[in-house]
Amino acid sequence: MRPADAPSPAPFAAFLADVAPRDALRRAVTAATRRPETECLPPLIEAARLSPAEREASGALARRLVEALRAKPQRGGVEALVQEFSLSSQEGIALMCLAEALLRIPDAATRDALIRDKLGHGDWRAHLGHSPSLFVNAATWGLVVTGRLTGQGDTSQGLGDALTKLLARAGAPVIRRGVDIAMRLMGEQFVTGQTIDAALSRARKLEAKGFRYSYDMLGEAAMNAADAARYLGDYERAIHAIGAASAGRGLIEGPGISIKLSALHPRYARAQRARVLAELLPRLQQLALLARRYDIGLNIDAEEADRLELSLELLEGLCQDPALAGWNGIGFVVQAYQKRAPYVLDVVIDMARSTGRRIMLRLVKGAYWDSEIKRAQLDGLADFPVYTRKIHTDVAYLACARKLLAAPDAVFPQFATHNALTLAALHSMADPARWTPEQYEFQCLHGMGEPLYEEVVGAEKLGRPCRIYAPVGTHETLLAYLVRRLLENGANTSFVNRIHDKAVPVAALLEDPVEAAAALSPVGRPHDRIAAPPALFGDRRNARGFDLADEDGLAMLAGAMRDAAATPLRAAPMPP
Repeated sequence: MRPADAPSPAPFAAFLADVAPRDALRRAVTAATRRPETECLPPLIEAARLSPAEREASGALARRLVEALRAKPQRGGVEALVQEFSLSSQEGIALMCLAEALLRIPDAATRDALIRDKLGHGDWRAHLGHSPSLFVNAATWGLVVTGRLTGQGDTSQGLGDALTKLLARAGAPVIRRGVDIAMRLMGEQFVTGQTIDAALSRARKLEAKGFRYSYDMLGEAAMNAADAARYLGDYERAIHAIGAASAGRGLIEGPGISIKLSALHPRYARAQRARVLAELLPRLQQLALLARRYDIGLNIDAEEADRLELSLELLEGLCQDPALAGWNGIGFVVQAYQKRAPYVLDVVIDMARSTGRRIMLRLVKGAYWDSEIKRAQLDGLADFPVYTRKIHTDVAYLACARKLLAAPDAVFPQFATHNALTLAALHSMADPARWTPEQYEFQCLHGMGEPLYEEVVGAEKLGRPCRIYAPVGTHETLLAYLVRRLLENGANTSFVNRIHDKAVPVAALLEDPVEAAAALSPVGRPHDRIAAPPALFGDRRNARGFDLADEDGLAMLAGAMRDAAATPLRAAPMPP
């Protein structure tokens, strides 16, 4: 290799031009992406810690809520399902593996092989009759039928043997049908309606009791332009229907809509930044203008960690649109389990103030934890973008909530939680004596949080509003959403899983996550049984990967490319 005789056009010019400009607040977001937990937790613990008066009030309220929940008859739905098929059981793991994997298997033969593998070894009969919920028992019967069909053990047991032999003769289509029945039974607990009109009609009963709604048109990421156009049309029709049903109730009292950016563009990724800003932003503005016409809230849902900074750019473009000036209906979702969540809030608060608006900010704990952990390990990245301990996420959530409550001019906090202890802490942190309807609201998922919030909504209860996140769609669009919800709440650390488990004492449900996190040594110690990405293979170091969604990494790569291109080289034969 030797220097070329004449310089060639600079390589990688398009890449260099696409490195996003960032101010100090945005640089802080990037810097915190994979920060060690031991560095993240100390300031979060201080921010999340309640004063003695707040702690006393919070503890009393949490105990009252937990005791009220335990005194209620269990009505079924996801609470019953995640308790009966916990992810600590072989059957729970098999069920989740199956549902998650079926999303990506295109042919019947491979689906059948997976079903035999995952259901054939589960002890489904052990769950029959354990749950008082007809829903769980019906779903279990579907899985028993399928499990016995695929199992190889002794099946000479009366009716069970006859059913098994009958279904064995019916063949593979019946196997798939059995799984489909079970999944549909589960799915009906999560979907508010198969159409937006059906969902709006079903919502009226709880709206009359003081609940509010935010509707989500189910569907995963667009795979092509036709998918994106279809989802855009679905959102437009939903906004028209929700707007008509709102009847002028306004942003806070009336219903709203949640949208998924990946449904609006098939290449919603950092690698396609320029294209996304040119093509997706106008679609987003189109939906926001339609929502403004009806004065209903439009929330941008959170997705995977590698899309966060791109979503902030789209949010900024929306906030800076002159046609949306003065409108407070733009919403954004922040996941507290991401290490950069507090810094994302700083960006959003600054964005709201600089554009003269109040942004609706939904704070959630996060629903992609398992995939974020696995992705970082497989890619050999420096660290995880999320916390490895549940209590660390709980601490981060409270710290973020305090930041939101301190910026009432810039954000309308929407606290999404199904945890009575978290709810009670937020209630105390917000100072009940200063309560106004404009201060904040709670949120929960349809089919999951209603029993808790029936103790909260209404003047005769706690007197705080709750907005229900209500999925709308057919069974065919439900499965990915169903899997996320069950993974999120099926773990044995989940409040939803533990609240009806009589083996878990009330005192255990009321343990303060802030004090539990502070008691770890060192503070912020990662989970002992989750291998850090570099240590995935034990003594053999994992191959180091490169995060192509990290702005600091991309800037470093751009600089290296620029320097390498300064002295162009060419290949030529060696002289004799």
